[in-house]
Amino acid sequence: MSGQLTGRTALVTGSISGIGLAIAKKLAEEGARIALHGLGSAEQIADAVAAVEAAGSPEVRFFDGDLTDVAAIDRLMDAVAAWGGADILVNNAGIQKTASFEEATPELWNAIIAVNLSAAFHTMRRALPAMAAKGFGRVVNIASVHGLVASVNKGPYVASKYGLVGMSRVAALEYAAKGSRTSGGVTVNCICPGWTETPLIEPQVLARAAEAGGDRDAGVASLLSEKQPSRRMSDPSEIGQLVVWLSSPIAHNITGTAIPVDGGWTAQ
Repeated sequence: MSGQLTGRTALVTGSISGIGLAIAKKLAEEGARIALHGLGSAEQIADAVAAVEAAGSPEVRFFDGDLTDVAAIDRLMDAVAAWGGADILVNNAGIQKTASFEEATPELWNAIIAVNLSAAFHTMRRALPAMAAKGFGRVVNIASVHGLVASVNKGPYVASKYGLVGMSRVAALEYAAKGSRTSGGVTVNCICPGWTETPLIEPQVLARAAEAGGDRDAGVASLLSEKQPSRRMSDPSEIGQLVVWLSSPIAHNITGTAIPVDGGWTAQ
């Protein structure tokens, strides 16, 4: 732990489990105050707060907010601003459900676009002006390998993630000249994970496992062999460490990127 983020506050959406919690813990290890957010039971939330405190954050608070409701997002951002404001914004919350164009419903489309794309727009429109005024800010949007390449039966999800990458690049351009190397500047980047050990992909693992007679390891191997040349899943903590690096002062000139963490998936 270098404490390079001491004095900074990070808001991580969807951070009471999975990649979001791993990101929050890695930011905490570097001394950041952490604003947690997500959907879960009181016990889940308490456990997440305790885990992030144990990782080294000087202060952790949970903030509620339905990301499908613009008014609720505004209340969330107001509450975080009253707490000191987000120097680092990580839009991690996301949902995925596979469906063909024939099967996909308007409700499915609207839900995925609302959480994966529109919510990030609304948090960014609130956070970025304040970051620019301070001369320092970091936005890291957790997109997906599906923000760079497509797969069948994922039309709404792929659309949301391609949109997130494109929107992030626009924001990066609009804020590129804010601040300085001394102040740290304002950057906007995407991370595009491939197969990562999270609950989000469990339905796909189980579907492949069912094809292999219920063998989960065989289901995982089937997924990886098809797309990810390394044949290794990423650990959520590895995504968290990349967020830390992008949030650090040295990354002041890294903006507008979409960094794949995909074992070579998008190199094919």
